[in-house]
Amino acid sequence: MLILAATPIGNLSDASQRLRDVLTASEHIAAEDTRTLKQLASGLGIRLHARLYSLHEHSDLERTALLVEVARDHDLLVVSDAGMPTISDPGYQLVRDCAQAGIEIIAIPGPSAVISALAVSGLPTDRFSFEGFLPRKQGERVRVFTSLKDEARTMVFFEAPHRIHESLVDAASVFGEERLGTVSRELTKKFEHTERGTLADLITWAAGSPKGEMVLIIAGAAPKTFDIADLGQKALALAASGMGLKQACADLAEASGASKSAIYAEALLHKP
Repeated sequence: MLILAATPIGNLSDASQRLRDVLTASEHIAAEDTRTLKQLASGLGIRLHARLYSLHEHSDLERTALLVEVARDHDLLVVSDAGMPTISDPGYQLVRDCAQAGIEIIAIPGPSAVISALAVSGLPTDRFSFEGFLPRKQGERVRVFTSLKDEARTMVFFEAPHRIHESLVDAASVFGEERLGTVSRELTKKFEHTERGTLADLITWAAGSPKGEMVLIIAGAAPKTFDIADLGQKALALAASGMGLKQACADLAEASGASKSAIYAEALLHKP
């Protein structure tokens, strides 16, 4: 069996009893950083008896194949440095290969920076997209934001403290300075803080060089509103100038985001 276990994202008191039990009992543990795992066990007052394997983002296929064989014959516990393995952390390839090998896979849930930051943001939580870590280079970062310009869901990103200011500046250049957002830092730790406001407000705040791991949340795009009656009239005007009515409706739909069939139906109602 492959067991994916979430570890605390800062506050050791968030470690569940189930996590403590499985760490104590496991004979095989794959960790993003075995030194961090040992520190966690020490902090929890746990004595590890397991054989430890490293599993980080640069692990090769040979290492993954070895761990698949371990999971085939034993229970293999997988932990990352913080949070749930495979969520912007190593483990995806191992999970995929174990699934293909018919090995049972379970999760021991726990703390999540994504969900915690989203819950306290004050932004819509009914639909959201998790976009992971933002690219380090500005051009790539702007391209990511541009691809999400019309995204209606609340967007969640991870960012390093030394890049949060420039990332907010890039976000404002794409989404506009008045788009709402939040930045949560040091989640579950002593100096936990969430800053809320427009992207312009957040840029001003981030100029003070805040410290700690960051979760950036940006509100989704506001729903587009359409004046179908006006679009229908524009379609008729284009048709009168020589363009086919269906083509006129298609062009207007592409430009406005409205339904082509709705524009066409409206135009037919008023067609001479």
